[in-house]
Amino acid sequence: MTSKVELFRALHVPGDPVMLFNIWDAGSAKAVAGAGAKAIATGSYGVAEAQGFKDGETFSIEDALRNLERIVSVTDLPVTLDFESGYGDTPAGVAASAKRAFDAGAAGINMEDRMPGKTALLPVAEAAERIGAAATCGLFVNARCDVYRGIDPADYSPALIEAVLERAEAYASAGAGGLFVPFLGDHPTITAICKASPLPVNILWGKGRGTRAELAACGVARISYGHGPWAATMDWLAGQAKAVFAGEVVPYAA
Repeated sequence: MTSKVELFRALHVPGDPVMLFNIWDAGSAKAVAGAGAKAIATGSYGVAEAQGFKDGETFSIEDALRNLERIVSVTDLPVTLDFESGYGDTPAGVAASAKRAFDAGAAGINMEDRMPGKTALLPVAEAAERIGAAATCGLFVNARCDVYRGIDPADYSPALIEAVLERAEAYASAGAGGLFVPFLGDHPTITAICKASPLPVNILWGKGRGTRAELAACGVARISYGHGPWAATMDWLAGQAKAVFAGEVVPYAA
């Protein structure tokens, strides 16, 4: 019998990217699954904010796992959990937390290469050790590489690509299943990374990032939406509420 981890891993095909429209609870998971998703992915920002917390592991692992269990209970699709920095101060702590996520039904996790609330990236070896620890339980670990976080596109350079690929090699050797490079919208840069990465590449969609077909042509294997779906839903809700409180009759139009 094929496990959900194997099913999820098989969805990562360079040039034919799996689309992950990120959710935040069991209800949003049901809606996205019913729309035709092949897998379900949480986004830590939306999950935390939906419960009144801030992103950055202020939403406890106990709460995150309870939320995961409810999500898993309403869908047969593989579920990947945004696991922030791994919920562990040490590699051993990360391994224990990842095992808890696996036992709660996760097929995969996202894991950052910086610590909660920090802007500086961990040294490559240290980040790889933590990612490897998370992978020991058998989860598909999508290793997030924040080299481009906060970088203006005007400052993109070959050195940044080399920095990403150094981390990709280290994370692959440690046992990661995928490489997540968010905040990157430059197609030549995406293509260069996808071509040389030993891991299938995940890109965060945003305005100006192009269509699925365009990103597929770059070699992308996974496209996710991060906190975008949650933010758009909250914007819609606030707009409808404002109209009601202003005395309008709201038809719940999109």
